[in-house]
Amino acid sequence: MIEIHTWPTPNGHKIHIMLEETGLEYEVRPVNIRIGEQFKPEFLRISPNNKIPAIVDRNGPDGKPIAVFESGAILVYLAGKTGKLLPRDVRGKYVALQWLMFQMGSVGPMMGQAGHFRSNAVPERIEYAINRYTNEVRRLHAVMEKRLSEAPYFAGSEYSIADIAIFRGFARASETESTGRSSPRSRSGSTESTRAQPCSAR
Repeated sequence: MIEIHTWPTPNGHKIHIMLEETGLEYEVRPVNIRIGEQFKPEFLRISPNNKIPAIVDRNGPDGKPIAVFESGAILVYLAGKTGKLLPRDVRGKYVALQWLMFQMGSVGPMMGQAGHFRSNAVPERIEYAINRYTNEVRRLHAVMEKRLSEAPYFAGSEYSIADIAIFRGFARASETESTGRSSPRSRSGSTESTRAQPCSAR
């Protein structure tokens, strides 16, 4: 049984989708980040960086409970536990992992910053920040556009944890209009294929 400590955010949804895709049994433990529950000592014991999502696998690799935090690490852990959504051949595995890291290090943070500075949450409009992050997201769109002109999914021919991670970033960008424009193949290619997956649709 997997305990998932989470909230309905793009990072949380990555793991919600993964758990559904893999068919693992899980219990949802809501962590309301709007009222600061992520700072409670009991949650910090699971996620020292006070970020959701985090999981506790009651039946860890050695038969003992293990806690895992950071959405990318959780995706890799669950893929390893189930043997699903991460290619088993060495080359394919690292192709998928590099695109997962691309999402974790670039797509997620840059889209987040672009959305933040373009939102009404910022007390004053800062053109430098808006332009910097919007232009970077457009550059990232071009990187993904090129990749999806070469393969149906980010890892190649098969749907993987890389697509799950990147899909949620695009869904968020669509909601917040963080780029000011769309990237056609990225919108209609891998991300639409991911959206069509039953678990992503749910």
